[in-house]
Amino acid sequence: MISALTFIIQAFAQLYLLVLLLRLWLPWFRADFRNPIAQAILRLTSPLVVPVRRVIPPIGRLDTATVIVAIGIQYLTILVILALHQASAGIAPIALTSVIDLALLSIRLFIFAIIIGIVLSWIAPHTHNPATAFIRAISEPLLRPFRRFIPPMGGIDISPVFAIILLGALSVLLAELKPLPI
Repeated sequence: MISALTFIIQAFAQLYLLVLLLRLWLPWFRADFRNPIAQAILRLTSPLVVPVRRVIPPIGRLDTATVIVAIGIQYLTILVILALHQASAGIAPIALTSVIDLALLSIRLFIFAIIIGIVLSWIAPHTHNPATAFIRAISEPLLRPFRRFIPPMGGIDISPVFAIILLGALSVLLAELKPLPI
């Protein structure tokens, strides 16, 4: 029963954290905020982010309020899971695990965006709609450095493979740094 409850808590927390991370990364990727998907992300996250932003202003393109909210939600999620398992941990290990978990979730987000972009390029290569524009806005800045070094071979772009491998390796490295096995 505790495992099922832990799964449900983590699933809902990670879904909302994905939306928060999208809000965090969109300005970095210079995404179009007029996109309906971007508008939905802003609407879903504004109730928590806007009050924090009144106290903590952004630093350049870094939306510090979104970072604080995301770390807070991840921290609370870990605390709840620890309480369910009748375990405890110090403030620093929970905070470090929270930051690493958010980085891992961001990496998963990037990998999924790249994979979805690949599939969309096979299914509907020249269509334009809000979803494809949104996916391209996330994946293209990640793929651009790889495309400089790995040009298309015979009309096939293999740079996403190398980007996914590098992101996967980074994910493994970060996962080994987590102080808590949550």
